[in-house]
Amino acid sequence: MKLLFINSAREWGGTEKWTRMAATKLAEQHEVSLIYRKEVVGSNFAIPKFRLPCLSHIDLYSLFRMVSIIRENGVEVVIPTKRKDYLLGGLAAKLTGVPMVLRLGADRKLKWPWQRFMYHTLSSGIIVNASKIKTTLLQTGYIPEEKIRVIYNGLDTSELDRLKLQNPVAKPFPVTITGLGRLTWNKGYDFLIRSFARFVRRTGNRDAGLVIIGDGAQKEEFAKLAAELGLADRVLFAGFQQNPYPWLAASDMFAVTSTNEGLPNALLEAMYLGNAPISTRAGGADEAIDDGENGVMLDYGDEEALARALQRLAESPELRARYAAKAKARIIERFSMERMGREIVEFCRSRQEQ
Repeated sequence: MKLLFINSAREWGGTEKWTRMAATKLAEQHEVSLIYRKEVVGSNFAIPKFRLPCLSHIDLYSLFRMVSIIRENGVEVVIPTKRKDYLLGGLAAKLTGVPMVLRLGADRKLKWPWQRFMYHTLSSGIIVNASKIKTTLLQTGYIPEEKIRVIYNGLDTSELDRLKLQNPVAKPFPVTITGLGRLTWNKGYDFLIRSFARFVRRTGNRDAGLVIIGDGAQKEEFAKLAAELGLADRVLFAGFQQNPYPWLAASDMFAVTSTNEGLPNALLEAMYLGNAPISTRAGGADEAIDDGENGVMLDYGDEEALARALQRLAESPELRARYAAKAKARIIERFSMERMGREIVEFCRSRQEQ
């Protein structure tokens, strides 16, 4: 099967990581190529690739180059992965008579008329990584259920086992809590920092520390908040890490505090690498975490609930170990790379037949 992924991101993030994992896995048995915008993304792919400007949703040069690439390479299915790509990729697919199966990794309500054109008229299918996203899409009333397929993110666990041993990281704090992602408001790091401060003030705990891995527009604001709360020496901003897995392997807990998510790769990776997980209910995390069984689920903005969760886990190594062991078992059971690759191909083939 000949598949073309499109990712016009300007920086590396979770969607880009998913695109690389999916494309790499599928390339083992199929002809897979990529259209990309920035070298920070394209340099991470070892498959045939084409760099286009993708300057806007209506970049005519990029549109017609996509049409040429699809025709010249005999592409059978186009898989765009960013919102900007849905329109350009969808139009290129329509002009060449091939299906577009878009990938949506965040839970977003579709409120605008033009979104119907992208998600229904242009698309032949939609891949989502959480049932909650499928439910949101069905609430539009215009996307039929057969057009949506939940395909969980797959993890290359052997690769994680290898990468975690490269450049090992000394444990930053006796009890280490980690967050990973772009430093933007929607990731909720201000919520995490304030909740951590509440936990520390109430208990006087001197062992726990917070590590935030990543870079982004709000880094200075988050660092300022930590300093204002007297946590400058208890919150480590580790910056962007090309290989964050030694950091995750040295961590005890992993926190996802986003306002809006799908089912983050970083959460699944942290669970596999031995972290007790904590997550907001903002996305599909409850498809990996059973609250009180292998982790903690809570509402975004509930600082008291998060502070108490951090306290319970920080004060109980036994509870951390139990959650971590069950979390890893869940990943091995449900989130394999082989399963993800097989289901993507099956769904793409089914949409070709429509």
